[in-house]
Amino acid sequence: MHHKNFKDTIAASSCIFTLGVAGDSGSGKTTFTEGIRSIFGKDLVSTITLDDYHSLDRAGRVERGITALDPRANRIEQFEQDLVKLKQGVAIEKPVYNHTTGTFDPPVLFQPKKILILEGLHTLFTPALRKYLDFTLFVDPVKQVKYDWKIRRDMKNRGYSRDAVMKEITGREPDYERYIAPQKEFADAVIGIDYSEFGQDLGLERNVYRITLSQKKMHHTMENIDLSLDLYSILSLSQRNFSLKFLTSEQHDHRMGQLVMDGELRQHVVEKLEHSIENQTRVHPISLFKHRDYVPAGDLAQLILCWRIIHHRIFMETCQ
Repeated sequence: MHHKNFKDTIAASSCIFTLGVAGDSGSGKTTFTEGIRSIFGKDLVSTITLDDYHSLDRAGRVERGITALDPRANRIEQFEQDLVKLKQGVAIEKPVYNHTTGTFDPPVLFQPKKILILEGLHTLFTPALRKYLDFTLFVDPVKQVKYDWKIRRDMKNRGYSRDAVMKEITGREPDYERYIAPQKEFADAVIGIDYSEFGQDLGLERNVYRITLSQKKMHHTMENIDLSLDLYSILSLSQRNFSLKFLTSEQHDHRMGQLVMDGELRQHVVEKLEHSIENQTRVHPISLFKHRDYVPAGDLAQLILCWRIIHHRIFMETCQ
């Protein structure tokens, strides 16, 4: 490809592009930004988990009788101040929360890269935070999917018993509805996740879910992006179910387009989309799904999100 790689433009820019991702604990926030990390690499991308800004450790939250979803259990004001510095490219002393011990480790010096991903419960919680975020995403699995994921994660990675996880889930639900769910209103894109219509077991077996990608209308347009459907491969080669539909909806007084995807597409169909995005954005290589026969809907949504985020960065006129 003879065009200059847009990665080089980002690397040479003084801008820090901030991507804010909100959602409940264990909702898949990290998964849906993995494409950006993969495409741009660790030299250009850094990540902060807002759990580091808890103000109370695990024992302190138990003692106070509040959950991590309660703003009072978090240093949101400190994060607001740190975000202003990070957006200017200034290093901060970042706190560190240790999920294994439920306590705090010593703070570390954190230098933001050109793309800064911020993931957490309260990422879009205040106007001061939203002001310094260039693109915002909310990840919103249905309740039962979220519960299944959280049970698996906390038992496997954080040493909880199933009963302990269930107790925490039910105890935190009112705070989720009160403090976390309303942040959806401020997101440029919302990822909805439900069990596949082709079988609930496909989630655990092959990570297949029904994904609804809701997006605000784009303000700038580029040349067309092709999601070409090769009828020969679909009719002759594909042996798995896939569905794709588009819906429009009104959410919080603005129009959203909803792309609903379910099942699995053959890898070479998605590869064509990757090449189309490369050609349009001049970001290359984009190759997220090598060595696979099929790509589930969630990964296709991740790729479409990458295109939308790159598109947003291309048209970003000034550093805030």
